[in-house]
Formats: sequence, C-alpha cells, structure tokens
Amino acid sequence: MTVTAMLTVAPLDDADLDAEIAAAIDALDEFDVRYETHPMETTIEADELGEVFDAAQAATEAIDASRTLTNLKIDHFREDDLTAEEKVERVETHLGRDARSDR
Repeated sequence: MTVTAMLTVAPLDDADLDAEIAAAIDALDEFDVRYETHPMETTIEADELGEVFDAAQAATEAIDASRTLTNLKIDHFREDDLTAEEKVERVETHLGRDARSDR
C-alpha cells in the first residue's frame, strides 16, 4: 500500500511565513514519511494512511500562529505500491519527455 499526499500549511496572521513553513517541514522528520517540498506544497509519501495524518497534524501544530490554514490531499493506493516518482514516470512515458518545461 502506498499513500501519497499534498500538504500545504500556512499561518494566517502576521507570523514570519518562511520561518513557520520551515518549522512545519522540520516536524515531518519525526515521522516515517518521505517528503519533497515544492513552491506551493510538500509532497508526502508513507506506507500507512495514519502516518500521513499524524505528520500533517504535527506540521500544522508546529506553526506558531493564532490561526493556520492546512490543505491535505490524499491519494491512497490500497492494493498497489506506486511512488510519486513512478506516477510522474508513467506520464513522462506517454509524453516522451520530462514533464516540465525548459524555460
């Protein structure tokens, strides 16, 4: 089983956005998840659904703000192991090239 998730967390007050996001990302290191941070979200992978929920909760709670916005989108493969990289590779096979621009 593979769980892939997109996590976005952000303070909604006058907190230092970059520092708070860094704290949220640091919190992910306490969990058995693989992650990669992108400009708009962090992709998380785990073997168990609960591990993704726990990591997302910790990332949210790591932000020192009076109000925090969290978005979590989950792709849960119950009978297959397919990593985020493999998903991209499948699309690139159809494209015949990398799935990104050269600009």
